[in-house]
Amino acid sequence: MRDQVAEYEASGGQRANTLRDTGLPVVIVTARGGRTGKIRKMALMRVEHNGEYALVASMGGAPKNPVWYYNLTADPHSVLLQDGPEPFAVDVRELAGAERALWWDRAVAAFPPYADYQQKTERTIPVLLATRRG
Repeated sequence: MRDQVAEYEASGGQRANTLRDTGLPVVIVTARGGRTGKIRKMALMRVEHNGEYALVASMGGAPKNPVWYYNLTADPHSVLLQDGPEPFAVDVRELAGAERALWWDRAVAAFPPYADYQQKTERTIPVLLATRRG
């Protein structure tokens, strides 16, 4: 993932902007590590609607949430998201109820394997909403 993030950033989002060879777009999310304080960057599936983004903590249907989920929820106001040439500041919050269901449907439409991932795990896969700060 480190190489993909570096190539995405270096090219202003022109290269390394899809999940492997699927052609499905990704965004780059930058957060501070909850324990280390170090900057962490990850490529996540692009699930965008009206300028907001769903960040789906699927980890392929693993029994635990990914580490980045804890980093974002620990410091939700110091997150950057890059969808194109320049990163921008976002605030992140976890969704629940009908709002989560709406964004979950959008996420599955953007990346159908999310539905399979949910079936593989007993945990409810968290959906975070990233909203541009400004």
